[in-house]
Amino acid sequence: MKALILAAGRGERLQPITDTRPKPLIPILCKPLIEWIIRTIENTRLVDEVIIVVSYLKEKIINHINSLNVDLKIKFVDQGSELGTGDAVIKGLSNIKDIDEDVLIIYSDIFLSDWSVLRDIAVIDDNVIVGYYSPNPSNYGVLLIENGLLKSIVEKPEKPLSNLINTGIYKLRIRDILENKDVETSSRGEIEFTDIINNIVKHSRIRVLDISNRTKWIDIGLPWNIIDANKIALESLCENSIKSIVEENVTIKPPVYIGEGSIIRSGSYIEGPVYIDRGVEIGPNARIRPYSVICSGSRIGFSVEVKESIIMENVHISHLSYVGDSIVCENTNFGAGTITANLRFDEKTVSVNIKGRRVDSGRRKLGAIIGGYVKTGIHVSIMPGVKIGSYSWISPGAVVKHDIPSKSFVKTEVNYFIDTLHNEIFDE
Repeated sequence: MKALILAAGRGERLQPITDTRPKPLIPILCKPLIEWIIRTIENTRLVDEVIIVVSYLKEKIINHINSLNVDLKIKFVDQGSELGTGDAVIKGLSNIKDIDEDVLIIYSDIFLSDWSVLRDIAVIDDNVIVGYYSPNPSNYGVLLIENGLLKSIVEKPEKPLSNLINTGIYKLRIRDILENKDVETSSRGEIEFTDIINNIVKHSRIRVLDISNRTKWIDIGLPWNIIDANKIALESLCENSIKSIVEENVTIKPPVYIGEGSIIRSGSYIEGPVYIDRGVEIGPNARIRPYSVICSGSRIGFSVEVKESIIMENVHISHLSYVGDSIVCENTNFGAGTITANLRFDEKTVSVNIKGRRVDSGRRKLGAIIGGYVKTGIHVSIMPGVKIGSYSWISPGAVVKHDIPSKSFVKTEVNYFIDTLHNEIFDE
């Protein structure tokens, strides 16, 4: 059996996070989404080849996968122009000789709390599509079924007839896909894989496997979904696993994972569930609150408080700062006294600008979404739900109330304006 991982999308709704990393490399417990999938496939011992369809920032994906040292044959296919999931599947399967084989197809922007369900899917002797019950089915493709078999997929219906949605996991005969690949392009000019599925069910049966009672499933389509997915993953921690140096007068309340080469300095207080990767420095006198993830090479310094946030690689938050319900991408540096506000005065849910449209996060507490390589000066305040684009600089004392584009310089506290920094600054 083959496995096909779709990893070509740009993830525009996830900007600025995806300015500097492709969506499949978004970390859950500091491990990229696609690595969770690859490791699970390796453990099934049922797949003889993995095909990964790439496009946007493809070199980063290829380099990461090649560094994993997995016992799998892996092939990369460049989709080129990103013309939809159906186009990606067709290109991924184009050079397979035995089309009577099965293929396990997985979107690389999903997360499961229990990945072992992939093995259960792989051993089913039939075409399979995986479903999951969602309270908001209108945001997804809805599965219409009869006697356990798929009748059709309806994309984002206004009035859904079911709460069972498409998870982006399939096991199908390659022949069934290729013989039903001729579909009309969507209004976006793309070939949708769900249209190919709707063609297949006219001629062949597809079983529906509902995994709602087996695992939690999250689509990583919006920034706060990353916080949600990490929270689910953190719930799997059961006890302390500490492989680091811990100085005197440190309090660690389980479950907390701390990787090799890290150091927890005196006076720090860590309350699990918390995941701290290798080579991280915490403290002195830092507070790490539940559901926080801090990735390799980062430094959380004196009197810094981190609460339910994702701190990616090589981030420096050196002193006297608060990071709550936020995402801070790689190589960002906070000046002393930088504060991410996470609660509106009226305590209503926080909305975020997504591709020019305000989207309600459904979260009463949501802080900042900060891209990679950002620098803030001292005493910077960032309001709830604000996004700061990658490579931007925020001058001391600024109060950031609105989204900041990438490669911008916020100059003043009130009625500020934005200058695009000279390109030579970013030539590296």
